[in-house]
Amino acid sequence: MTTILQQLYQVQTRIAAAITAHQRTPDSVQLLAVSKTKAASSILTAYQAGQRQFGENYVQEALDKIIALRDDCPEISWHLIGPLQSNKTRAVAEHFDWVQSVDRLKIAQRLNEQRPADLAPLNICIQVNISQEANKSGVLPEQVAELAEQVSQLPNICLRGLMAIPEATDKVAQLTAQLVELKQLFDRMTEKYSTVDTLSMGMSNDLELAIECGSTLVRVGTAIFGTRHA
Repeated sequence: MTTILQQLYQVQTRIAAAITAHQRTPDSVQLLAVSKTKAASSILTAYQAGQRQFGENYVQEALDKIIALRDDCPEISWHLIGPLQSNKTRAVAEHFDWVQSVDRLKIAQRLNEQRPADLAPLNICIQVNISQEANKSGVLPEQVAELAEQVSQLPNICLRGLMAIPEATDKVAQLTAQLVELKQLFDRMTEKYSTVDTLSMGMSNDLELAIECGSTLVRVGTAIFGTRHA
């Protein structure tokens, strides 16, 4: 567990250095610890070190952890960052704080209808297929404005921003172009919607570049918890 603490500190140091290097304000970038396939005990270790936001990809696995950690980690903010099927929306609406992977109106509508009245509106990011890859989830860049307008009308949903998983490439110029395009889409949304403040992009290998390009939330799993196991 000491390794998790050391690696969490190293990631926090990388984020702080990137913020300084690119003249961002100190609190302008948050860390989402991606804990999919990791034990609840690992999450507890990071929580006790001050980490509060955790991302999960698989609904049932996440629900087991949410229930197991409810008493020991009451301040966790749970983010779903993986694909969401219609038959899983109720469980997500009832137990998560964020869904970053909304890519169609039907899912947003179901989450809106199934969000319990005693909970705050569910925070939503629209997932964008910024690299326009055929096998990747997300709306195309030209579809963002329409979906954002539709989602913003749902009373139990709070539209917070955009999320993307850019192309896995070693070509820095190509990756940068995708991140910059996503930032431009985000900026247009912030002009229209007062609730929009979250640009979720950047992971273990490219968080510095993502911060340079304007990310407000980096999603880091491997660099904190180690290699994932399927």
